[in-house]
Amino acid sequence: MSDLLKKDAANVLKGFSMGTGVFPGVSAGTIALITGIFQPLLDSLDALLTPSNWKMLLRGHASEFAKAVNLRFLLTVGIGTLAGFVLLARLVEYVLAHFPVQTWAFFFGLILVSTIWLLTDIKKWKVSDVLYLLSGIAIGVWLCLVSPTQTPDSMWYVALSGALGVVSMILPGISGSFILIMLGKYDYMLGAINNLEWWPLTVFVLGCGAGLVLFSKGLHWLLAHYERPTMLVLLGLVLGFLIKIWPWNDMEAIARADGLATPAAGQPLHVPGAVIWFIIGSLLVCALYLTTRKSASR
Repeated sequence: MSDLLKKDAANVLKGFSMGTGVFPGVSAGTIALITGIFQPLLDSLDALLTPSNWKMLLRGHASEFAKAVNLRFLLTVGIGTLAGFVLLARLVEYVLAHFPVQTWAFFFGLILVSTIWLLTDIKKWKVSDVLYLLSGIAIGVWLCLVSPTQTPDSMWYVALSGALGVVSMILPGISGSFILIMLGKYDYMLGAINNLEWWPLTVFVLGCGAGLVLFSKGLHWLLAHYERPTMLVLLGLVLGFLIKIWPWNDMEAIARADGLATPAAGQPLHVPGAVIWFIIGSLLVCALYLTTRKSASR
């Protein structure tokens, strides 16, 4: 196998590992950081959003365009990521249907500990930092309380979900799947992936592309000029949103998993299993971030 094909295979595998972002609490951006492709991915996306490169393509210079945007790299990583999403989405849909408490406890551990870990990276706290964090938490809780339990399946909302969910590709530590839960479209998109519903999937991908165009440069500007308050507000939002994935939020889903028609008094709450899977999720995040720090120190 040539060195080029070996590099392609490695990029496909790295992309596949980014597909674990289908788990709420796992950030595709963090995985990209660990596997060493975060900066090349950002550079390629930035080049893809540069008008001069598209002018080059329109003038017929396809090979120069492919080189400028690192198209081979983008395609191999994209294929791997897509494969990871498709294969892992079936697993997530199955465990949510049959083990909802344990699964949400696992996700709760992933999200809570990853957020705390990111907060430990912020040194020399000031009163203003606490206020930014608290404002993010307050907004997150408020959005959870006022957001409807049912959201529209209209294609405009699917596109909006894709546009907001793609933020996880730009910001390590932010989970795109968790954003979809907040928007009420996580289960819907899981079903679309597993049932290969091409129309909503196409609209979602187009929304992701629009989100990259609209938010990529803006987020980079915010992080360049106001990184600390931006991250504190975002992490506060995540903490506030945690009430949305409390393992016992949906008692009807728990009843269905236990073979009951409706929730009943005395039905199992699966607390021991929830505790075990919360710990597993927490330990997984710790291992993930220790690996990130080792990679960054090399």
